[in-house]
Amino acid sequence: MSLFKNKTLLITGGTGSFGNAVLNKFLATDISEIRIVSRDEKKQDDMRHEFQAKMPEVAEKIKFYIADVRDIQSIKNAMYGVDFIFHAAALKQVPSCEFFPIEAVKTNVLGTENVLNAAIETGVKNIVCLSTDKAAYPVNAMGTSKAMMEKVIVAKSRTVSPEKTKICCTRYGNVMCSRGSVIPLWIEQIKAGNPITITEPSMTRFIMSLDEAVDLVLFAFENGVSGDILVQKAPACTIETLAKAVTELFESDTEIKVIGIRHGEKMYETLLTNEECANAIDLGNFYRVPADTRGLNYDKYFKNGDVERNHLTEFNSNNTELLTVEEVKAKLLTLDYIKNEIAAWKEEK
Repeated sequence: MSLFKNKTLLITGGTGSFGNAVLNKFLATDISEIRIVSRDEKKQDDMRHEFQAKMPEVAEKIKFYIADVRDIQSIKNAMYGVDFIFHAAALKQVPSCEFFPIEAVKTNVLGTENVLNAAIETGVKNIVCLSTDKAAYPVNAMGTSKAMMEKVIVAKSRTVSPEKTKICCTRYGNVMCSRGSVIPLWIEQIKAGNPITITEPSMTRFIMSLDEAVDLVLFAFENGVSGDILVQKAPACTIETLAKAVTELFESDTEIKVIGIRHGEKMYETLLTNEECANAIDLGNFYRVPADTRGLNYDKYFKNGDVERNHLTEFNSNNTELLTVEEVKAKLLTLDYIKNEIAAWKEEK
């Protein structure tokens, strides 16, 4: 963590699952200060007390700011003296964004513009913004707003020197057991003795842990070039496989009930589009999508076209490695949340 020695890191949307994961990973290092920025004073108070209890020797490094990414002045007030930003604030629930698309635009698009403008003005050195697989070939309001967020990030990277402020973006799939995700819902349903509900058994989704999400952001922070979108090569599984893995871990014979696809959902998700493959760079465990740095003078391209193209193809949750039930169970058992829930469930029984 030497890059963060004596530095101040700000996390927008910091009371969410990602912010908690960053605190667990960074707080005991040589980082000077971590600022948690969000709108919810109750979640901030809960987080403050949680870390005072479990990490009292370093909890004073956490500073809490009530601010809204929709209000540039409130964000700017939290940024003075900040070295680095992880921008995680977002509206991310697909159905709710379908019903309130303008709210998704205000937070995910205009909010990101505010964060970047405030960061550049206050001299922040490095910003990593968090996006989603739903931004690739978007079919719903949440994905469309995140796709526009990515466009804002890349466009903004062209207007500021990377020596002054480096701006990168990460794109990843479903984070297991994050707030609002399906696995905690299924565990509640199992404990209540109810059927667990799935949308469509053959639907596939990328899966990763919160620690892997943090690792991707750190990779972008250290290795990204301003304007980059960094993608991790994640495995995937069907929703039915994931549901079976959860029920088997909890030794439950509860019914799996199919309720149908929700508003705005896709059968599979894409992390790297065919169009991005034209210029994407394979980094082993990651893909790097560099910004298109050409200007608007296209005349020379009509006369002298570039015929070279990469041979990469679209990377989606159908053509990546599909995990079996046993492999998903093994992945789930790496999570403290799952281990704690299983232990609590066995005590209750």
